[in-house]
Amino acid sequence: MKRILLTCLSVSVILYACSNEKKKEEGNKDETKTESTETNNTSTAPPDSAAQAEMMKAWQDFATPGPEHSWMNGHAGTWVCDSVAQWMDPAQPPTYSKATDVVTVAMNGLYQMSDFSSNMMGMEMKGHGIMGFDKMKKKFVLSWIDNLGSGIVRMEGTYDESSKTLTMTGKQSDPGMKKETDMRQVMKFHDDDSYTMTMYGTGHDGKEAKFMEGAFKRVKK
Repeated sequence: MKRILLTCLSVSVILYACSNEKKKEEGNKDETKTESTETNNTSTAPPDSAAQAEMMKAWQDFATPGPEHSWMNGHAGTWVCDSVAQWMDPAQPPTYSKATDVVTVAMNGLYQMSDFSSNMMGMEMKGHGIMGFDKMKKKFVLSWIDNLGSGIVRMEGTYDESSKTLTMTGKQSDPGMKKETDMRQVMKFHDDDSYTMTMYGTGHDGKEAKFMEGAFKRVKK
């Protein structure tokens, strides 16, 4: 009797398992079919002509120089400074050197190119900058490279018309501190042909410190 009962129980378990497996397979098929239907229903349709025209206009506007570009490109020319002050240690007196910055316009007036030459702590310095005005961000953007490092400095900022000051902030790689540190560049325009540029960086105490400053004048032809 016990053996018969165990046999019946075994058969019941097997039949129950088979039934569940069949239902599971049918459920998987239904789910697959549903997913396939949903995928077909949610396929991305190409934008209509109105959306395409709006998108094209947005890109055309983005690539068209604006008043900020005109202001920026009005600084094309050769700029010189007879005494750029440089600080390695804010507590110590600065060293001085001459500097020349040749500014040109590129890409239909969208960008300002800068070729900078000077000496820094007794070493020849050659730098190249690209500045533009990002119309989507509504900010001036700057990338800078020079022969005294292998990193690329990236900065962005705004121009204050009332004080005639362009302030940009960003990051630079500091191999001495083994990390990226903050930096700030302030250009105070006195008139169309002169400005003072001041550079700030992060000192070894973690605080902002001035490390370069110079009064530049445009060379008149």
